Amino acid sequence: MRKPVIPPAPRRRSRRAAGAVASAALLLPLCAAASPADAADPRPASANGLQRAFAAAAAEYHVPQSVLLGVSYLQSRWDAHAGAPSVTGGYGPMHLTDARTALTTGAQRGRDARDLRGDSDRPARRPARTPHVRLPSDTELPARLKTLPRAARLTGRSAAALRTDSAANIAGGAALLAAAQRALGEPLSADPADWYGAVARFTGADDTATAAAYADDVYEVLRSGAERTTDAGQTVALGAQPHLVPRTAALHRAGLRTLSATGAECPTTVSCEWIPAPHERFGDDDYGNHDVADRPAAPSIRYIVVHDTEGGWDGVLSTVQDPTYVSWNYSLRSTDGHIAQHVKAKDVAWHAGNWYVNSKSVGLEHEGFLARPDAWFTESMYRASARLVTYLAGKYGVPLDRQHILGHDNVPGPTGASIPGMHTDPGPFWDWRHYFELLGRPFEATAGSTGSVVTIRPDYAANRPSYTDCGGQGLACAAHGSGDVRLYSDHDEKSALVKDVGDGAAPTTGVNDVSSRASTGQQYAVADRWGDWTAIWYLGRKAWFRDPAAQPAAVPTTGRVVTPKEGRDSVPLYGRAYPEAGAYPAGIPAQALSPLPYTLPKGQKYVVGDDVAGEYYYAVTFDGDAHRLVAGADRYYEIQYGHRVAFVRAADVTASPAT
Repeated sequence: MRKPVIPPAPRRRSRRAAGAVASAALLLPLCAAASPADAADPRPASANGLQRAFAAAAAEYHVPQSVLLGVSYLQSRWDAHAGAPSVTGGYGPMHLTDARTALTTGAQRGRDARDLRGDSDRPARRPARTPHVRLPSDTELPARLKTLPRAARLTGRSAAALRTDSAANIAGGAALLAAAQRALGEPLSADPADWYGAVARFTGADDTATAAAYADDVYEVLRSGAERTTDAGQTVALGAQPHLVPRTAALHRAGLRTLSATGAECPTTVSCEWIPAPHERFGDDDYGNHDVADRPAAPSIRYIVVHDTEGGWDGVLSTVQDPTYVSWNYSLRSTDGHIAQHVKAKDVAWHAGNWYVNSKSVGLEHEGFLARPDAWFTESMYRASARLVTYLAGKYGVPLDRQHILGHDNVPGPTGASIPGMHTDPGPFWDWRHYFELLGRPFEATAGSTGSVVTIRPDYAANRPSYTDCGGQGLACAAHGSGDVRLYSDHDEKSALVKDVGDGAAPTTGVNDVSSRASTGQQYAVADRWGDWTAIWYLGRKAWFRDPAAQPAAVPTTGRVVTPKEGRDSVPLYGRAYPEAGAYPAGIPAQALSPLPYTLPKGQKYVVGDDVAGEYYYAVTFDGDAHRLVAGADRYYEIQYGHRVAFVRAADVTASPAT
């Protein structure tokens, strides 16, 4: 199967996109004009029902079948999600949006306000309550959030059918594309190159940069082709058209807004705007919601942290502009992959709950919800995020691996007391395997079948462990693909789940409980094997997961491992790589090393993700001139200890290549 990869595109103009308020749609009612069948797609429809639905809708509304398939791929990768809405109320393979109908009101709750700064020298200010964002009225909703009602009017099909029936949904998408083409004064051509403007208008974006970025992605899919089996078990194929060059002039007649460059730090291959988070004084010499710095000079940037917003786009933008709240560097929108930057990369945002990680990372918030598996992440957002991460990693020297591209759920608590309150997003439904394919760094086997290190890599769609606590404590989550594998105390699914002594609670199958889960891309040393089961060293013990040869959950790989030095029964672990006490100059209080309630026992091995010097960025004042980087002589290894990473002093362990 051919998997499209983010192209190293040398692209056109600077992209500076719009805010959250969309203008009225430019689409006009569909007329009944005829057009030749699509001759550009060399693959005929198979006997597959979904493929036939694309062919039928393309013929009915005179849209090239390849264009219809390409748009749908960018929206949902052809998945129907059993009729469940995405985070922005998008339904079906075409992601037709109906935000008023989708159950999003209760989800407009904003982010958790716990101390995301993570620095004991200056805890972050916490608001009295978590911001709540009301769902706008229908007239206030931007066009991008109500494409389904319009498709219902164009097709004469019911809104319910468009939400639940894939064939009707595809027909609705075709009707919207045809209406957009006519509104732009373009014929219903059989040539996919003529449909660039209509494709750009499909999501309802109200500015040229966002619309063009989306269309460029669709045409990249048309050039490269795609084929996959959907979540309903149907194989859909789109033949490659490598020489396809779209005619882009129609987009400039759409009357969309054009924004000038604003200084946002983004690649030219995405739609991006600058919506700054405030750096302001307030109260009794307090300030928020981030710190000025001089990165990457001091400190360096070593990590990129992936989050989900736990709220809708407008509420997210409102939250990050609150000076008494927390901050992050970038937000990414679900409907079209549009990006807003809030904190410059040189400055330190408060997003990860661990000051060491914050000071050395860039935080990306993706519009989505951890505990709503079917509030799915769109392909356009995955691709925009992958392009942004590729750009940031190249600019700042961040390795493209799971030891440096972390989820918030992989960030360690800085102290033992902070462990139970650490966040768990983006959660088990974020598709790390697909994400790293888009990054051009797929997780592949690099060792023989008896290798002593494995990289977790289940088949996301087929891997469906049961989770609870979606929508309420104890409630079962809908069955859904997952990038996490469950860990047991023995090679038996009836045995106890692995316990995290740092969390203190009994392990559960709760969607927010990461104590007994390993995530795609994480690497662990093999501790044992038994039939279809593999054991890894995890949280100071053996942890078993099902790993049958017919459907492996991991692949053998190479790497370095650490174990306690000779004569040591165990060594302490840390949630931050801080310098030794003697490294702090006068006037800067030495930070406690604060070992976590974990150890690395004799005889166990853990995979090394990085080798770093001890650092502490002293930043407790509004004025950046008073900030200092304290660098120590002690060195640390970052290791994959449990679901989260940890740090161990290099002086306490022996590092060696895995055998």
